[in-house]
Amino acid sequence: MDTLVWVPPRGHRRADTLTRTLRPRGHLPRGRPDPILPAAPRAATRTPPATACVRHRKRPPNPRSATAIAAILAGLLGRLGLPAALPAPDRGGSSPGRAAAVEMLEAPPLLLAAVFLGLVLVVLLLLLRRWGWGLCLICWNEFVLQPIRNLLMGDTKEQRILHHVLQHAEPGNAQSVLEAIDTYCQQKEWAMNVGDKKGKIVDAVIQEHQPSMLLELGAYCGYSAVRMARLLSPGARLLTIEINPDWAAITQRMVDFAGVQDKVTVVVGASQDVIPQLKKKYDVDTLDMVFLDHWKDRYLPDTLLLEECGLLRKGTVLLADNVICPGAPDFLAHMRRSSRFECTHYQSFLEYRKVMDGLEKAIYKGPGSEARP
Repeated sequence: MDTLVWVPPRGHRRADTLTRTLRPRGHLPRGRPDPILPAAPRAATRTPPATACVRHRKRPPNPRSATAIAAILAGLLGRLGLPAALPAPDRGGSSPGRAAAVEMLEAPPLLLAAVFLGLVLVVLLLLLRRWGWGLCLICWNEFVLQPIRNLLMGDTKEQRILHHVLQHAEPGNAQSVLEAIDTYCQQKEWAMNVGDKKGKIVDAVIQEHQPSMLLELGAYCGYSAVRMARLLSPGARLLTIEINPDWAAITQRMVDFAGVQDKVTVVVGASQDVIPQLKKKYDVDTLDMVFLDHWKDRYLPDTLLLEECGLLRKGTVLLADNVICPGAPDFLAHMRRSSRFECTHYQSFLEYRKVMDGLEKAIYKGPGSEARP
């Protein structure tokens, strides 16, 4: 018989050395536990839940969003007439500009805010170099302060202008409506109406030529439509085209409140889409006068489109606003070179600001040579 000494394993209840009489070890099959010696307790293993192994991955930035931001910035600079050269993507859809924009989106919010303010300052410096402090302040107000004010107040500047007119102007009195808009824009918020100073030039042109069929490109809040319609003779028509449906709705309410709704028709759409439809859809033969006050880069293409569609006759008057600030250089160059137009420039100031601006009047003389020698 063998004599074995059993030592309790670690973690087992303390015990004295025991001497037991056992069978020889060889009598136990290999792999079978000893029926006398207690098995050492196994360390408890805890299986972690399945969710513990799942890591929340940070959602990668969308390259299209970065490209959209770059495109918006480039479009803004283009509207202002400033250079905005962005690297073109290759065939695979990637570009240094897109990669930089994606990395920028991964940056902390404070860094993004600093980058945004830096871009704003760069734009302001470029505007300051080209147009001076007056237009810089206008751009700062329109592109920085205005969105913040709209967010805080829960409406838009155009809606606030309409609300001011409804409260302070006399219904059915067009002159009272114009004065209410001018007062609001001078004292509270700047707006891109033709304004009171250049408005007097528009009045003089209307009274001189007495148009019976007048087209306006760019209605905005209806200021110029009300101003021109109040001087039209009975039976005269004014078609005003506005691409923004919200502004078109405000224009309609402004026209109705001023009492000139029988002379004004508000058309919602892009000028290049509406102009070809004027003859058939709106019963327009030829135009006596056209007032251009929409996107400045559309002045020349829409003028050529009007001529192509046969809407201009000999003696048709074209009056273009903001040809100096922000400017329409291609329009001015073409009209002044062409023998088909007789041009007159009216120097004035930007609406509600002491910034140089002007209007250009061009009288259509009929088909002729492409340009003066």
